[in-house]
Order: sequence, then C-alpha cells, then structure tokens
Amino acid sequence: MHNQKKIITQEKILTGDRATGQLHLGHFVGSLQQRVKLQHEYEQTVLVADLQGLTDNGHNPHKVSSNILNVVADYLAVGIDPLKTTICLQSAIPALAELTMYYSNLVSVARLQRNPTVKNEISAKSFGRSIPTGFLTYPISQAADITAFRATLIPVGDDQLPMIEQTNEIVRKLNHIAQDDILVECRPLLSKMPRLPSTDGKCKMSKSMGNCILLSATDKDISKAVKSMYTDPNHLKIEDPGQVSGNVVFTYLDAFHPDSTFIDELKVRYQNGGLGDGTTKKILEECLQNTLKPIRERRDVFMSDKAQLIDILRMGSQKSQEESNQVLNNVKRALGLNLFN
Repeated sequence: MHNQKKIITQEKILTGDRATGQLHLGHFVGSLQQRVKLQHEYEQTVLVADLQGLTDNGHNPHKVSSNILNVVADYLAVGIDPLKTTICLQSAIPALAELTMYYSNLVSVARLQRNPTVKNEISAKSFGRSIPTGFLTYPISQAADITAFRATLIPVGDDQLPMIEQTNEIVRKLNHIAQDDILVECRPLLSKMPRLPSTDGKCKMSKSMGNCILLSATDKDISKAVKSMYTDPNHLKIEDPGQVSGNVVFTYLDAFHPDSTFIDELKVRYQNGGLGDGTTKKILEECLQNTLKPIRERRDVFMSDKAQLIDILRMGSQKSQEESNQVLNNVKRALGLNLFN
C-alpha cells in the first residue's frame, strides 16, 4: 500500500496516542476529528505509542499490547485514511529508542523534574518516590519522535506546551554540538476545542473509572452513560431554574449536537425553569447514538480483519523507519558515532 498524498503545505505533522486502551469521545473531540481534517492539508504521521504506554504499565505490558490494534481500528473508524496519513508503531521504529538515548545525555534530571506536564502527571498517578525512569524521561522520548519525523507542527492541548519547549531545547543543543541545523524546531498547533469532561464531571476520562464513552460503545452503553451524567445538583424539580455552566449534559450537547441554535434555546429554557434533566439527557442520548453508530459499525468491520490492521501498521512503520533512520544517521555523525559509515 502506497501513501497517495496531495500535500498543500510543506509543514509536517506528528501526533499519536498511547496504546493503553480504546479511544473515547474525549479523544474524538480533542484530536481525532482534527486529524481527519489535517490529513487533507499536511503530511501527517500518527504514532501508536506503545513504548510510551509502557512507561507506567511496565508491570502490565498486556494492557499495551492488547490495545494496539484497538487504537488502529479507532483511527480508521473515524476516518483517518492510511493512504493520506502514515499510521505507524513506535516499537517498530528502532531509531526512536536510539535517539532517546542520545538526547537523554543532553537533559538533566532536574530539568525533567521541573517540566510542569511531568510534575502534574506524576502527582496525578501518585508515584511518590517510585517514579519509573521511563516515565520521568517521557519528554525525551517525545522529542525523539518529533525530531525523527522532522515534524514542524504538533497538535497539542495547552497542558502539553512544556513538552514542545523541552523538545526545542534538545534540538538547539544538538544543533549547537553539530554546528549545523540537523534537527528542526517544532511549533504547537493548539486545539480550539475545550477538553471534554468525564461523564461524572469530576476528573479526567478513564475507562477504568467508567466515566467515559468509548468509540465502540453500544446503544446500551451510551444510554447508561448519559443517564448517569452529572447535571445541576440543585435542579431538583422541572420548574426549578438550572445551571448550564458545569452541567456535563450541556457540555456534551455543545460538542456533538449539530443544531447550536436549538441547544441555545434549550439552555434558556433550562435556566429559566421548565426543562427537566430527563428531557435534556434524552436529546443528548439520541445525538450520541447517531454520532457513534456509524463509527462503531465501521470499527467492527475493521476489527474483524486484524490482518488488514497489522498490514496497515507494518507498511506505515516501514516508511517511518526509513525516514527516522536518516535523522538518526545525521545525529550519529554529529556525535562522532559514524565509524562504520
């Protein structure tokens, strides 16, 4: 399979996901829809980050390995086209791990510990002093990914901006050593969509916590999730005025309902009193059923042919291996490690 891309710009995009579970509506709103649009304008690579998935799942590698094809099926089901987007597997591209090793010698432990994104995630995962080394060096691995593909635009949320900054620090250090611009700096492509809250409105979406809706969710799953959604706890009677701000049901309606004027009218009715949570949830459930049914059906077809998924991943990884090896060879020459070539 050969990638048949019509490229409008010379910018190169790298994005991806850790293979630690199936993708959900948060991924769909936050990144997947954007990738489908970007593949028509840019040279785009999407990385299934299984190595980075192991950084906090080293003692449970099955959680990562069992989800690799799930993630690829999710990509295809939402419309990411392997003829326009290169889909590759991190562990199948040896240059990424080798670049990570070289870059790690240019970054201090103290610098990694100061990275706000790393600090926040370490706190959220309650590692304490038992931080896996791979997790602490996560930004270096990301820098290897970005530079290996010569990516210039990285779609991220604002919480990931420290990762971009750290990547560019490494680029500048390596270029200084080489006395040449062998690596290119990158820029963030910030998502315009706000982060979709979990269905309970309390924290980040998590499959293990049961507070997200998977792209593979059945009609029954969707119905159960919507009925349990957090609304306004003070909206006890239909005639009571209700709060729209912080009401998860309205946040999801804003994100998924095609008629924004209708939703604005619903908000006014809800705030004035006279609209029940049962009604708003029924409207949302119908909307999500319509959104997810075709995705789920396509996903089922892809998952029924895992050989095809593996083939797509293999072809994309082979292409990516060729690209990343060129960057690796340049870095090795800069470090004087090219004795045999």
